[in-house]
Amino acid sequence: MRAAQLMTSNDQEKDVTGATIWLTGLPSAGKTTIAYELAARLKAEGRRVQVLDGDEIREFLSAGLGFSREDRHTNVQRIGYVAELLARNGVLALAPVIAPYADSREAVRKRHQSEGTAYLEVHVATPVDVCSVRDVKGLYAKQAAGEISGLTGVDDPYEAPESPDLRIESHQQTVQESAAALHALLTERGLA
Repeated sequence: MRAAQLMTSNDQEKDVTGATIWLTGLPSAGKTTIAYELAARLKAEGRRVQVLDGDEIREFLSAGLGFSREDRHTNVQRIGYVAELLARNGVLALAPVIAPYADSREAVRKRHQSEGTAYLEVHVATPVDVCSVRDVKGLYAKQAAGEISGLTGVDDPYEAPESPDLRIESHQQTVQESAAALHALLTERGLA
């Protein structure tokens, strides 16, 4: 695992290990909410943290991509590249991204492995019926009304991770408890 060299105020170098924490799950599972809760805690502890919000990346980095399997793969690879670049430079990159296909997530993991950069996969395993009630962006309602199709987990596949580093049942605990479980994993792995 590579550690970035940071200069402190008295010009001593300090090793800081970065990592990518990939939060995958259905729309409205709680990925982004958990990521921002964890980011606030890590920043309070003095860590460099960046949340790579999947919606923001689609708007600014992957504009023009649709939701075909190829476009989704391209989007995930772009986010994975940016996350690895940040992590390699001592940042904890939190990526709350649906990333519905196992092969796309595996390609991101392999990129990190080839660079010697820490990568953790977290499955925010919220059942689709809970997500559809939360419906943060109104996607489930639009799909039910026939206004959209290709909604991940409803009429488009979501390949849940078989053995993630952590599985969070966000519907059975608070956001703070979910973030605390993830923080505990980072601590256990020497990343927090």
